[in-house]
Amino acid sequence: MARAVTPRRKALNTFAAWLIGLIIFFPILWIFVLSFKTEGNAILPPLDVLRAPWTFESYGIVQDRSDYFKHFGNSVILAFGSTLLGLIIAVPAAWAMAFVPGKRTKDILMWMLSTKMLPAVGVLYPIYLMFIKLGLLDSRIGLVIVLMLINLPIIVWMLYTYFREIPGEILEAARMDGATLREEILYVLTPMALPGMASTVLLNVILAWNEAFWTLNLTAAKAAPLTAFIASYSSPEGLFYAKLSAASVMAIAPILIMGWFSQKQLVRGLTFGAVK
Repeated sequence: MARAVTPRRKALNTFAAWLIGLIIFFPILWIFVLSFKTEGNAILPPLDVLRAPWTFESYGIVQDRSDYFKHFGNSVILAFGSTLLGLIIAVPAAWAMAFVPGKRTKDILMWMLSTKMLPAVGVLYPIYLMFIKLGLLDSRIGLVIVLMLINLPIIVWMLYTYFREIPGEILEAARMDGATLREEILYVLTPMALPGMASTVLLNVILAWNEAFWTLNLTAAKAAPLTAFIASYSSPEGLFYAKLSAASVMAIAPILIMGWFSQKQLVRGLTFGAVK
């Protein structure tokens, strides 16, 4: 029998949750504050920073110096393009592993997951040389492929987990009614696993949007996303704190807003099948 939660325990849990949330959110809040200060005021002690006047100067300089919307467009193409390509490959793979498992299905899944443990720098040089030979360096299509590949294990694992929660008898009934494999996946499996698939899409868009290692090493100007936009404000002369903060806010704001409005769908998808 579950123990009743006392008012004191509930208050402590609430306090702890708020404290952890504030600790996690504080760096973002401080970046936001610094973005509205001048370079001279941004390096002052914290209390002096808060008392310093607020200004949009850094945002104006950032926009004049860099083409924000070009970088933003590249980020959108890379994040959603890699996620869409990953779904096209992962849905059939997860379907096969969930409903037609073989003796080595578990081993294959573990092998796919183990590739995420590989240090990215360990394969940078060969991939860089391949991109040069194929003419994919500093191209959107090249980055879409790379981002899709690095996130593909996560997409397959998540979809496999969601598909396993769907009774196989439903798909068998669809086959008995004459549904083809394509119709089975599109019209039976996909609607039933939609919450899980939606959370998979959201999570992988966030991962692709925030990816910095590959985007900084495989792009120069043409396909540079917002991660490169932020990095451009770190120079040998030092860090421009106010401008760097303004660029960071401009880069993370779209994905934060998207995550805020889709948080219910994300939580629903991540807990899909958890409660029977």
